[in-house]
Amino acid sequence: MNRHHQSLWRLDFSHWEVSWLIYARRRELNSPWRRLGCFKQALLTLARLRKNETFAQLAAGFGVSTATAWRYVLAARAPGRHEALTGLGEGDHVIVDGTLIPTDRIAADEPYYSMKHRRHGMNVQVIARPDGTPLWFSRATPGRTHELTAARAHGIVQACLTRQILVLADRAYQGAGATFRTPYYHHREQPEHYQQFNRDHAKLRAPGERAFAQLKSWRILRRARCSTRRISTIVQTVHTLLTCNYSG
Repeated sequence: MNRHHQSLWRLDFSHWEVSWLIYARRRELNSPWRRLGCFKQALLTLARLRKNETFAQLAAGFGVSTATAWRYVLAARAPGRHEALTGLGEGDHVIVDGTLIPTDRIAADEPYYSMKHRRHGMNVQVIARPDGTPLWFSRATPGRTHELTAARAHGIVQACLTRQILVLADRAYQGAGATFRTPYYHHREQPEHYQQFNRDHAKLRAPGERAFAQLKSWRILRRARCSTRRISTIVQTVHTLLTCNYSG
């Protein structure tokens, strides 16, 4: 294990939590001896996710070829949408938004090209608290997917309407339903109170960007080099680690 990896655990508060999650999972499975202990396996996982290091770099640093902890331990522990919304109801409000996880794709991969962002990637939806704390991240869908289409497909719209949760969202979610509050179009041509509404709405919705900032603080999601099929699992893994940080 090189000096770079030795210093990583000092920078990441979730390292001990990950170690315990791996330990608990091994006990649950009555797993046989592994070359790496729980502590080093957690460090390897965080190096992969936080630093976006290749498996070749990890192999050189740890003497192993693959990192599997994030696939079979962490992603499964991310809260589901129902769990995330437990306790919320009429009178509460959340922020709903989408972001693009950039990927290395070729021009022929049309479903992954986002016209909004002018690049290839995967669309991820988030439900966040008013202060920007993420409650739930969706699975990743091709970047061409419209925000409202994605929100409906993931059940966000129906869940919020059923619970009568007030939702602050951008213009892409217009038409979602009665509890969704979106800005007015052409607000500069509207009366002053319309313009003031848009300004107030933007201020209340701005903290939602904090959820995506937390997500993309993990370099692996700033430009994903892996298969698009794995991005959903990575997002759920990072959500688990963010939950560890928030609860700690």
